[in-house]
Amino acid sequence: MKFTKQDLLTLLIGLFLFASCKDESAVGLDVDPASSITGTLVVSPVSTQLVEETAATTFGQSRYPLGYMVDPIFGKTEAGIAMTVYPVSTSYDFGTSPQLDSAVLVLKFDEASTITKFYGDTVNSKYSIDVFQLANPVANYKSSDVQAINSTLLGNFTGKLAPNTKRKVFDIVAGKADTLKVVPAQIRIPLDKNFIQNNILNLGTAGTSSNTKFANSFKGLYAKANTASATGSGGIGFFNFSGADSYLQLVWRKNNSSSGIDTTTVNFPIGVSTQSGYAGVAANIKHDYSGTPVGTQIAAPSTANNVTYVQGLAGVKTKINFPDLGGFNAKYGKSIINKAELVIELGGGTPAYPFNPAQRLSLYRWDIAHQPSNIPDYTNFASSSTGLSAAGEALFGGYFDALKNRYIFIVTSYVQGLVDKTIEDNGTFLAATSYNLFQNVPTATSAERSVIGTGDAATNKMKLNIYYTKIN
Repeated sequence: MKFTKQDLLTLLIGLFLFASCKDESAVGLDVDPASSITGTLVVSPVSTQLVEETAATTFGQSRYPLGYMVDPIFGKTEAGIAMTVYPVSTSYDFGTSPQLDSAVLVLKFDEASTITKFYGDTVNSKYSIDVFQLANPVANYKSSDVQAINSTLLGNFTGKLAPNTKRKVFDIVAGKADTLKVVPAQIRIPLDKNFIQNNILNLGTAGTSSNTKFANSFKGLYAKANTASATGSGGIGFFNFSGADSYLQLVWRKNNSSSGIDTTTVNFPIGVSTQSGYAGVAANIKHDYSGTPVGTQIAAPSTANNVTYVQGLAGVKTKINFPDLGGFNAKYGKSIINKAELVIELGGGTPAYPFNPAQRLSLYRWDIAHQPSNIPDYTNFASSSTGLSAAGEALFGGYFDALKNRYIFIVTSYVQGLVDKTIEDNGTFLAATSYNLFQNVPTATSAERSVIGTGDAATNKMKLNIYYTKIN
């Protein structure tokens, strides 16, 4: 029995010594490649320049911005929506001698759970939204395009917005008692009854015989912020027109041969017509940077600054440059880049409600024709899973880390290409993008913004961390 215990003790000591072996060349060693970084670390400098975005294309967007926001750093932002209204069906019959009771424009807040449906203040600000008739059917979709409108005010909403609160409304049922139902968070704007009576109900079936005929006659509606009546810092809401929850609701009375007068309702959809196949919604966005830090930096692009800026709604972006990468091999020798990460920290102090940091940034480059192009790391990570998956994009980075107040991009392949001169540096850009939609073009689907440190900052410095191994 004693001999057996000694053997067992010897075996346990041997297993302990084997398990404590630190030889990283041992076969079968389990090392997490994400946390094991080998090579020499170099912190390479980054230079920045603030530039204004070009206009965004707003054709066929997943959601559209509406509102007015006054930001002490980024100035004033105003967003309006031009909307085409379609007949619920061709040759829609309003019946004999219809008389309109009410017309309400219903705009549903975007309900996507992973993205910001409203950016700004919902607590202290009062909003005022006016509705006009378009002078022409929607045909221009650039965010900078000015939609011509008729000057007669058709409707107004004034009050606070509740983008996260469902509401109860009465559902009109022909020949039965009205019922109360719960609907998604929305804005309901009563419209001028005489205008709707004359421009829709009095057209008869001939006016609704085709989408094109109706659009050419009715033109459409334009919703915009009334900046004179708004109070507080304001904000920008996002509205979804892809389903059946945004519409023009008409309630009217008509003669019924059997029961006399009936009250009935119909919803004319807004947005994409399934019958004609063309998009009928466009966004118009205006920025005013006068008297702001952003405006000052745009006016003096060569001045060194401690912070730079990124802003959605086709606002501003930051051009970045890596001045040492062209001579990297000459300075450090021919090298393999094991890992490179671009670290972007928030600058300008702690952000505060209602101007929270952007949830996500995009990083892209210009090709030889100065057209936006994804950098190799985004393409590699995104294609590592099925399509442009969230998991692949998460590996690439760009999401806001609220604990460390920073963004990180993994740019190993891009840096290797710039070092080896297999990729030409025509410009690299940081921009704000939607949380669930990486875009390398100007976006009108997010109003978020961030103040970030530059390579010249003493603290909260933007930097490029490069781990490399010299090739003998």
